[in-house]
Amino acid sequence: MRNIATLTLALAAALAANSAVFADQPKALVTPASLAQAASIDTVLAGDWRSDKNKARDQYRHPKETLAFFGLKPNQTVIELYPGGGWYTEILAPYLKEHGQYYAAIIKPNKPEGEEAINKTGLRAKFAADPTHYGAAKVVEFVPKSAVLGPPASADLVLTFRNVHNMTDDGVAEPIFKAMFDVLKPGGTLGVVDHRAKPGTTLAQNKETGYLPEDVVIKLATDAGFKLAARSEINANPKDTKDYPKGVWTLPPTLTLKDVDRDKYLAIGESDRMTLKFVKPAK
Repeated sequence: MRNIATLTLALAAALAANSAVFADQPKALVTPASLAQAASIDTVLAGDWRSDKNKARDQYRHPKETLAFFGLKPNQTVIELYPGGGWYTEILAPYLKEHGQYYAAIIKPNKPEGEEAINKTGLRAKFAADPTHYGAAKVVEFVPKSAVLGPPASADLVLTFRNVHNMTDDGVAEPIFKAMFDVLKPGGTLGVVDHRAKPGTTLAQNKETGYLPEDVVIKLATDAGFKLAARSEINANPKDTKDYPKGVWTLPPTLTLKDVDRDKYLAIGESDRMTLKFVKPAK
């Protein structure tokens, strides 16, 4: 019995070491009353830590409705893949700070410069500069082709906004979808928002435009083991004709063409987007 106990303790220690990045943080006692008093999403959206530039995007990205559709709750463990400059980080991290946990999952930089390194440095600087709102937030680094986002079945919700097109362009969508499936608890949710291609077009036809056929995203998820639970038109934009010189980046907020037809593209607004909710089947 002593040998069994010793082996059990050794295995537990090894698992704890491998899961250090997901180590539990001290949290306030979670009770119905404390959850009812947790920061509301409206309070977070109005927060003065969010830049005016980012708040201006709310009219296109509908964060309150989108996060409600995905089932966000203040006591969840949430992983956001490819958070970029942290637009959703400014909402999710403060909302989850007291009772939940927010992880920003970024590509591990393979050189000291480049987008991945900039994102890593920027997020860590953001967290360090405002511990009141980001003090509990964590950064998880992963290698796309062999992605591991955390211990198996440890997250309640995985989110990725406007990033699956990057995964498909880079040829790493399949391992990343598998990693998202593995890290979710049975019954957990994957929420995907991305630029929606014209119906009937193929992945090849949309390569490097930023747009993706909706059925391609659904197949990636279901091939990984997910079930499509629901679709929403929260982030639809019928003004988006999806035929621009510089792809989706012709539209705001990027406006790659700068002053060329600027008013025209501002009038269109941000892209037409699919909003898909997937569930990892419960055992």
